[in-house]
Amino acid sequence: MNATTVIIPTFNEAPNVAELVRRLNATSLPTGSEILFVDDSSDDTPAAITDASGWSAVPVRMIHRDDPVGGLSGAVVEGMQSATTDWCVVMDGDLQHPPEMVPVLMETGGGTGADVVVASRHVGGGSNAGLAGFTRRLVSNGSIAITRAMFPNRLRNCTDPMTGFFALRRSSIDVHNLRPQGFKILLEILARQRLKVVEEPFIFGERHAGESKADVRQGFRFLRQLAALRFGRMSRFAIIGGVGAVVNLAIMAGLIAFGMDYLYAAIIASGVTIIGNFFLQELFVFRDLRREGRGFWTRFAGSVGFNSVEAALRMPLLFAFVQFGHISSVIAQAITILVAFVIRYVFHARVVYRPRRTTPVSPLITKGLAAEVSRDPQVL
Repeated sequence: MNATTVIIPTFNEAPNVAELVRRLNATSLPTGSEILFVDDSSDDTPAAITDASGWSAVPVRMIHRDDPVGGLSGAVVEGMQSATTDWCVVMDGDLQHPPEMVPVLMETGGGTGADVVVASRHVGGGSNAGLAGFTRRLVSNGSIAITRAMFPNRLRNCTDPMTGFFALRRSSIDVHNLRPQGFKILLEILARQRLKVVEEPFIFGERHAGESKADVRQGFRFLRQLAALRFGRMSRFAIIGGVGAVVNLAIMAGLIAFGMDYLYAAIIASGVTIIGNFFLQELFVFRDLRREGRGFWTRFAGSVGFNSVEAALRMPLLFAFVQFGHISSVIAQAITILVAFVIRYVFHARVVYRPRRTTPVSPLITKGLAAEVSRDPQVL
C-alpha cells in the first residue's frame, strides 16, 4: 500500500478530532503517510489538532486559514498542493466517513491503476443511511441525478459525484486548473479532466459530534458550481426545448383559432413537438452518446414514450390552470412545459442516452468487503 496524505478539511470540528486521529492510527497507515488538517475553524479545533499531533504515531500537520478562499473545496485544493505524497485521501472530519476505509481505497487504487477511487454510497453494498432526514436524502439523490445528467461522459463510472470521500493520485490531477468554490470538490475534479475512476461502496455513518454545515447558501454555491463547470449540453437541450415550446404554442394557438378545443389542440401540438424534438436531440444534444448500446428505435421509444406520459400528466395541470386559475390556455401550457424541463433532461441523459461504464467493478465490491469495513471496523 502506498504512503498517503489524508486531507481533512475542518470547520468547527473540535469534538471529533481526537477520535478521528485515533482511528486513523489504528488503520496502520504505511511509513511516509501523514494526516493533514486544513482548518477554517473559529472554535478550538486548532488546539485539538495540535494536541493530537503530540501523541499520534502518524505525523499530523495543520494548515489554518484565516481567509478561507473557496470554502471546503478550496481547503482540499490547498491540502493537495501541500501534500508530501502522490496519493491523497480526502475525507470529512465528522466521522461520517469511516477512517477504516482509507486502506481499502488505497489498495484499490494501487491494484487497479485508477486515478481516482471514489467511496460511493450508491454502488452495490453502499448506503447513505447516516444522512439525517428524508429531505436531505431527497436533495442529495436529486443533486446526483442532475449532476450525472449534466456530465454523462465524465461521470459514467461514478455513481456518487457528491461524495466528499475519495482517494486520488496527485500526478494525474491538474491541481492548478481547478477553480474551487462551494463544497463538491470531487465533481470539480472529475468534470475538468478525463480520469480513470473506480468505486468502492461504503456506509455513510452518523455524525460523531457537532452539527452539519449544509445550508441553503451551500445549495446556491453548488448551483453556481454547476453553472461554472458546464451548461453546454443542457443549454443545447434547453434551446431545442425552447424552439419546441414555441412551435408547440404556435400549433396550439393556430388550432384554437380554427375552433378546436384547447385540450385537443394541446395534445396534437405536444405529439408533433415530441417527435420533432427527438430528432433534434439526436443531432445536436446527444450525438456523442448514440452508440452506447441502445439502438435507434429503443431510444425513440424511450424518448417519445416518456414525453408522451409526461405530456399526458400535464393535461390535468393545464386544465386546473385554465378552469380554476383563470389563466389563458396558451400561457398555462407554457408554464407546464417549463416546469417539466429539468425532469425531461434528467430522464434523457440518465436513461435514454445513459453511457456505459468503462472501468471494471472492484473485486472488493464483489466480495462485499468494502461496505462491510465501513459498517464494522473490526473486519480489517
